[in-house]
Amino acid sequence: MGLTQKDLAKGICSVSHLSKIENKSKDANIETISLLFEKLNIDKSEINEKEEQIKSQLMLLNEKMLFFQKNDVDLIFDKLVEIEDIIPFSTSLYTYELSKYRYFLFKGELKRAQQQENLLNKQKKNFSQQENYLFLHYNAICLILQGHYQKADTVLETLMTLNNNEFVSGELFYHRALVKSSLEHSDHAIYFGKKALQSFMNDHNFIRILHTLMLLGINYTYSRIYEEALECFQHLIRNAELLNEAHFLPHVFHNIGYLKTKMEKYHEALYFYEKSLSLQSEDTPYYLMTLYTIGESLYILQEIDKSQEVFERVLEQSKKLSSQKYILLSKYYLKSMSSYKESIEFLEMKVIPYLEESKEHPDTLNRFYRLLSTHYRQLARYEKAVKYIEKIS
Repeated sequence: MGLTQKDLAKGICSVSHLSKIENKSKDANIETISLLFEKLNIDKSEINEKEEQIKSQLMLLNEKMLFFQKNDVDLIFDKLVEIEDIIPFSTSLYTYELSKYRYFLFKGELKRAQQQENLLNKQKKNFSQQENYLFLHYNAICLILQGHYQKADTVLETLMTLNNNEFVSGELFYHRALVKSSLEHSDHAIYFGKKALQSFMNDHNFIRILHTLMLLGINYTYSRIYEEALECFQHLIRNAELLNEAHFLPHVFHNIGYLKTKMEKYHEALYFYEKSLSLQSEDTPYYLMTLYTIGESLYILQEIDKSQEVFERVLEQSKKLSSQKYILLSKYYLKSMSSYKESIEFLEMKVIPYLEESKEHPDTLNRFYRLLSTHYRQLARYEKAVKYIEKIS
């Protein structure tokens, strides 16, 4: 309304008293609140009427986000925004502000989420124990979205310690598994993923079950527990189709392809990579990644002409998407088809430094380290051969 604190407090209370009320460092009596409401043209009866509506809508919003019911989430959030001017005078102020924070994270609106985090940081001294727990959990999700996995892991570990693991939610287990997966701690990712899966199954949270099965399948693959990985992916295919969540399928087929690659069943891997590619839209990073793995599979199978054709497409596509990683990798393979010596030099001078700097997954780096180690061993340059053996993790 354009009023200063002095304007609002005049004839009612001191400015310092008003400031303490606003900062929740002092409770106001009913008479003072009534006078403040009167000056602000706020109808207290309207707030009382809306109180239950606010609470029920907030509960519904958080439930829909928890169960990943994306279409409903926006509708409920819009209804809350319509009555946003009343919410600060209700008992649900912090619940609403925390729910907004979770909503922005849920939508992937990182900038707005960070602004909301800054706002909540100023008020956290007034949070209840449950509100503080939610704030820390949402901070961890924010860190995950920013790629700060180690920091996120520390926050999630704190939350689990605070709860003594007694009341840890499926969401907390899932995010811990996700972080451990991103940190390449597959054993821990499987441990927390199984706990998340059990929790989501108990709650019949079917979309989150799909997310967790994907996470488990990937980490079983990295841990070479291939039967368990394949079982996860097969469950995913069946359930994604039943739940009409077809957008999961390209990722599932790609990951089965990777599983088959790890098992050195390259013809089977190629089948699943191609199946994944057929379900994807071009000009996307994921399409580029799958196209690249098809080129690699063909190269391993010694189908050089087909492989060359695919890597030329990868190079063209990666330039469009400004993907330095796939520009370098496709160039390496194309060089290897014309000049082994040039390809080795390019691998050592360009590809390896880039992959190391960008913290590429060890599986990719280890393969190239072995290749270089073998190359230098054959040249009797044992010092360099050992250098690359020692890099293998």
